[in-house]
Amino acid sequence: MTPTVLIADLHRYEGQTVTVRGWLYDRTDKGKLQFLKVRDGSGIAQAVAFQKELPEATFEVLRSLSQESSLIITGTVRADKRAPGYPGGYEIGISDAQVIQIADEYPITPKEHGVEFLMDHRHLWVRSSRQWAILRIRATVINTIRNWLDDNGYLLVDTPIITPAAGESTTELFEITYFEDKAYLAQTGQLYNEANMMSFGKVYCFGPTFRSEKSKTRRHLTEFWMVEPEMAFFSLEDLMDMEEQFISAIVGRVLEKHRMELDILERDTTFLERVSAPFPRISYDEAVARLNKLAAETADPEQQAALRIEWGNDFGSPHETALTQQFDRPVFVYHYPTAVKAFYMQPVADRPEVCRSVDLLAPEGYGEITGGSERIYDRDLIEQRIAHIGINRENYAWYLDLRRFGSVPHAGFGLGVERTVAWLCGLPHIRETIPYPRMLKRMYP
Repeated sequence: MTPTVLIADLHRYEGQTVTVRGWLYDRTDKGKLQFLKVRDGSGIAQAVAFQKELPEATFEVLRSLSQESSLIITGTVRADKRAPGYPGGYEIGISDAQVIQIADEYPITPKEHGVEFLMDHRHLWVRSSRQWAILRIRATVINTIRNWLDDNGYLLVDTPIITPAAGESTTELFEITYFEDKAYLAQTGQLYNEANMMSFGKVYCFGPTFRSEKSKTRRHLTEFWMVEPEMAFFSLEDLMDMEEQFISAIVGRVLEKHRMELDILERDTTFLERVSAPFPRISYDEAVARLNKLAAETADPEQQAALRIEWGNDFGSPHETALTQQFDRPVFVYHYPTAVKAFYMQPVADRPEVCRSVDLLAPEGYGEITGGSERIYDRDLIEQRIAHIGINRENYAWYLDLRRFGSVPHAGFGLGVERTVAWLCGLPHIRETIPYPRMLKRMYP
């Protein structure tokens, strides 16, 4: 019986007759020879139809196939270093073929298309080799995140998507009607994670999060996926140590498994190859000094304006890019001003205007990929913070309970999957990192 195989496994069947099921990616007509590029989800392989080796009707059907027609082919696997495809090096000499459907004229062709056109046809665009490569890398990033955390003693505990209160700021949340009450789509699972941490010690949640900020930058989505570990008895230094190992494992796994996909994306992996612990660590104070020094050293007024920063302001994209250009791997920036961070972040003991927070900035201008902190664990201090920023204490009664019953020092962070994938793939915009992106002006398809 002829085995049905995946294109990715053709190398195991050299000289054997196999069946492959898939779609026509491209076709070259050479008269008596038809070169079909067939994809099946695992890869793309060249299949060769020779007129004299096939029934006339079968050959004529094959030469009339349109792009994305679905078919089943049977033939002999041949090794040929020149054979195109992914992974390439093998082709199929067709001995039989069955056409499932001849597709209508396909709207996405090898010619250039505008971004909006491609986004309108995202349900079809995901079939292209570029999107195929990106989304395969995304799947490995997610798989590695889960495996590393599971293998290192972290327990996955799910947190709610519908919440009665904000984790950080209601101005960035999608408000919904929950029967007769007001509720929000969660921007973070972190507050619930702190409750779960008190039960299990080391936990993480992983799922979609939502932010309604009206941003059009290349780094922002309104719906994105985030993993958030939370650890009891962790200091900020413990947190950075853990993140170094975690990020290095993710990058290492992608480099190990996806050389082919990175080649499809024409990704220069020079900086990725350097990702290993330890990462540089600089304080916010030092970062501000570095940026202002860079501004003073440039003669370009626009560059000066872009780089100059006053102490107390948060970093923008030009600041993060300039900082990471001074290092050959991701860099931690710690001890940000309390005013620009969330209410639950632990202040530095002798500098309450600064909190025990840290962001990890990726090289090559990809910006913040993780953000975390030590959490306030003192009951009186968290009460003061909530009163100071004027949020409704009743909405946080359950969260305040955590400081009444066995509170301990703890820390955690969030990692955005899409920003991480954009960095690893070297993409100019985050919209390609998720199958169906949701942005300020986009929720179709």
